[in-house]
Amino acid sequence: MPQEHAAEVTAAAEVTAAGIARLAGVGRAAVSNWRRRHADFPKPVGGTETSPSFALAEVEQWLRDQGKLAEVPLRERVWQQLTAHPAGAVTALVHAGCVLLLVHERPTGWLERAAGSDERLAAALPAALEDVLTARFGAERAVRTPTEAALGPSAPLLRGAAELAAQLGARQAFEFLLGRHLDANPRQYTLTPPGLAELMAALAGPARTVLDPACGTGGLLRAVERPESLHAQDADPGAAALTALRLALHGTADVRAAAADTLRADAFPGLRADAVLCHPPFNERDWGHDELAYDPRWEYGFPARTESELAWVQHALARLRDGGTAVLLMPPAVASRRSGRRIRADLLRRGALRAVVALPAGAAPPYGIPLHLWVLCRPGADQRPGPELLFVDTTGLVPDGGRDKMPWQALRTAVLDAWRGGEEQPGVSRSVPVIELLDDDVDLAPARHLSAPAAGGSAADLDAVRERLERTLRRTMELTPPPAAPARPGSRPLTTVGELARAGALLLRAGGTGTAPPGEPAPVLTEHDVLAGTAPSGTLPDGDPEEPVLTEEGDVVVPVLGGGSVARVVDAATAGAALGRNLQLLRPDRTALDPWFLAGFLRGTANQRQASSYASTATRLDVRRLQLPRLPLADQRRYGERFQALAGFEDALRLAGRLGEQLVQGLYDGLADGTVRPE
Repeated sequence: MPQEHAAEVTAAAEVTAAGIARLAGVGRAAVSNWRRRHADFPKPVGGTETSPSFALAEVEQWLRDQGKLAEVPLRERVWQQLTAHPAGAVTALVHAGCVLLLVHERPTGWLERAAGSDERLAAALPAALEDVLTARFGAERAVRTPTEAALGPSAPLLRGAAELAAQLGARQAFEFLLGRHLDANPRQYTLTPPGLAELMAALAGPARTVLDPACGTGGLLRAVERPESLHAQDADPGAAALTALRLALHGTADVRAAAADTLRADAFPGLRADAVLCHPPFNERDWGHDELAYDPRWEYGFPARTESELAWVQHALARLRDGGTAVLLMPPAVASRRSGRRIRADLLRRGALRAVVALPAGAAPPYGIPLHLWVLCRPGADQRPGPELLFVDTTGLVPDGGRDKMPWQALRTAVLDAWRGGEEQPGVSRSVPVIELLDDDVDLAPARHLSAPAAGGSAADLDAVRERLERTLRRTMELTPPPAAPARPGSRPLTTVGELARAGALLLRAGGTGTAPPGEPAPVLTEHDVLAGTAPSGTLPDGDPEEPVLTEEGDVVVPVLGGGSVARVVDAATAGAALGRNLQLLRPDRTALDPWFLAGFLRGTANQRQASSYASTATRLDVRRLQLPRLPLADQRRYGERFQALAGFEDALRLAGRLGEQLVQGLYDGLADGTVRPE
């Protein structure tokens, strides 16, 4: 970034405590500690009493003076400028996206206009943006050309975004800024996880023309492979504009996006798409029931006021060509509510509904509910109705642990194998004759039509679990710690993690997300993995250009939320995993610090308590305040050997508990379903 423009960016921008923590690579508790301990820490210049903001330039200088910051990364500068935009982050994102599209499609046009002052840039950009936006989206579009007056405050941001594109590429630069915005505003957007979006696109199959009538930020359409034409609509003008820019930067397909209420003001009434993908809003009462009673889209019945989802289903079918496929994400209640049974029955009779897939809880928001996928096909005039409905239940394919452990590849394989005509799997997939479903309830919940397999499997499987449990219990007895040897109480000289980090005895890194190095799909060590003592189970998201923090053998990983007393030493099997959110990594200099000694003292209850801050909703650990005694390396290793033995005993106890639960539930199921005799 040119020096004069960098100065403009930092001079105008403000940053919150969370932003300062990100700049310095520490937790937010550390920032609070700096404010208390250092009288020269910059004073707030805005925000509120509970959430103040600070001048970015002052914060950068203070961090450099304290030796906590060498250089602010360009992406952080651009992000802080975006969040400080006077018109709001969404407007700033749209302006940045327009310029990134110009950089992507007409790089010389950008360079010609960026050569002068900010005033000249703001004056010259509207005409260039009008040309590129019209060429990409047409005259009627969701992305309006920004005016000279609107672009004036954006000029430093636009220069930074263009420089970021030179480093990362225009698409990755926009994905980074959009991803940061979505992470910072989780309640403002309902997102479809990438794994689910890819599954829905695969169920729809190859398609040249695809529609998403409730596009959000475009995650579903972005998952479509090699489309020729993409159509998007959303009631939120900002979301529609961001979707259009995202899709235009992602590929070469013709993009048409509109901002309007889809059910009340359909922007594509004449469209006959090859596929429709949709994650509609759930449980809406004000969806247009009163004014849309005679709408021609209700071929299968007029939806009740409480059945907004069935209105979206019929809208999707109305926008398909004959034989086209629609895949919609639905709340499970739609499969069984009595108010929708007549429409469900007609969808079955006419062969429009082809499959209902039950997803595990945690697959998509709201994460506490096991949602369904409905796969529909528009029947042609000469097409006979399908005689069967496919049910798939994937809830049994996911171990406990929440959405961080969602095995998308296994889910995708199971669902697509069943959809493409593979063999029925007991408890997972089954095709049921439509005539058997047309009863008084027309209940289409997969759990009603699939028998759940026994948790423990066959009697031989249960014997194998029992034998493994016996071996584990014997091992647990061998690892049981000997009687504790009393020690005389006395004071020991202490140091803190922060002091050790400043002295170079260890390196501190904060967890987050990023993209794996090319060809290396690194798993992510999540907070749940550390707490449960399990293998890395998370995955890295798409579109974030930040380098992940990769673990090494001997690293110590500590969760910073929740107030638990946990510290995990990374072993050879875990080394190489990316560090997940809400985790802090401590990499000791092995010539000065023993990892097990470090981890053991960090787990002390009193130690964790004195280093934690307590809020109304969560407890946060300031790792830099954790204490440990100053001991020679030989003494550290004596403690470390004992701490390592305790960790082995703890792992054996965990495994014994899991095997015991598996054996007990398997025997309950086996006795109940007759696969195990009571003798």
